[in-house]
Amino acid sequence: MAVDGRDQFKRWVLQFPFMSREDWALFEPHLELRRYRAKSLFLDEGEICGRMGFVTRGYFRKYYLTEKKEITTFFNFEKDMLVEFDSFLSQAPSRYIIQAMEDSEIVSFSKEAWQFAFDKSKSWERLGRITAERYYVSVTRRVEHFLFLTGEQRYLNLMEASPHIHARVPLYLIASYLGLERETLSRLRRKIQAKPALPAGHAPAKRIPS
Repeated sequence: MAVDGRDQFKRWVLQFPFMSREDWALFEPHLELRRYRAKSLFLDEGEICGRMGFVTRGYFRKYYLTEKKEITTFFNFEKDMLVEFDSFLSQAPSRYIIQAMEDSEIVSFSKEAWQFAFDKSKSWERLGRITAERYYVSVTRRVEHFLFLTGEQRYLNLMEASPHIHARVPLYLIASYLGLERETLSRLRRKIQAKPALPAGHAPAKRIPS
């Protein structure tokens, strides 16, 4: 039997030892289950991001438009928080688009509900800080990958962090996320797959920092 999305979010919240069932009960009335068809939008360019979501099924991509192409900057899978933080915090129009890539479901809540929880509970305020910190780290790490790593290293890091991503995400979107042309990524994959396996007893190559 499938687990209700709210129950999935509840389990995620209560994994933090400082969160109590009373904290959960405070926030639960503000939650809304929302479903998205594949290719439908959670957020459009120029729209203000007034809600945050916890992904319980499917996945989303965040991207922006240039004159020539779409540039993918992020993927959000199950158990990820879904938000465009700059727009959410400042209530300014978003420069990004967030799109469901499969039939997807989120547990959604408004900025006002988020702030209400902060005002009523130090635990929710702490969880909000942790969520913002994780977002900041992920954005900073992505920028550093482009500054300090080659395309091949970025691909290897992605494969280590998300080894099953090819089963769900088309190659052209992975290439866009890595800042590569699709043909370049295809050549990189063939090159990596052609490398001989290390002989038994030999240490693997030094891990690329994430």
